[in-house]
Amino acid sequence: QLQAFGGGLVQVGGSLRLSCAASERTVSSYYMGWFRQAPGKEREFVSVIRWSGGNTYYADNVKGRFTISGDNSKKNTVYLQMSSLKPEDTAVYYCASAIRTRMVLSAIRSVNAYDTWGQGTLVTVSS
Repeated sequence: QLQAFGGGLVQVGGSLRLSCAASERTVSSYYMGWFRQAPGKEREFVSVIRWSGGNTYYADNVKGRFTISGDNSKKNTVYLQMSSLKPEDTAVYYCASAIRTRMVLSAIRSVNAYDTWGQGTLVTVSS
């Protein structure tokens, strides 16, 4: 089980930090990160970290504004620091983890590659 925290209402240009923690019963993952879903849209990839090596991956529309980090020693907590927020960042943000040991980039960006999902936390950016 994954639990996401930190959503809320923020003004354009503001910052917010999301957190996601995996319970002890969650199978250890190799990838952990964030997707988001805006009203009326499909869930989309935001950012993921691969624990082995610490590689990070970002969607083009958040690169340079969002930073993912995590506790690499425990591999059960991941954070998403979001800055310079825009109205189009408004969405429910979901934490997800994958147990596959190695994925190509297209898989990393796919919702189908992730085994465990959190309940989501709403981020609203007001203009």
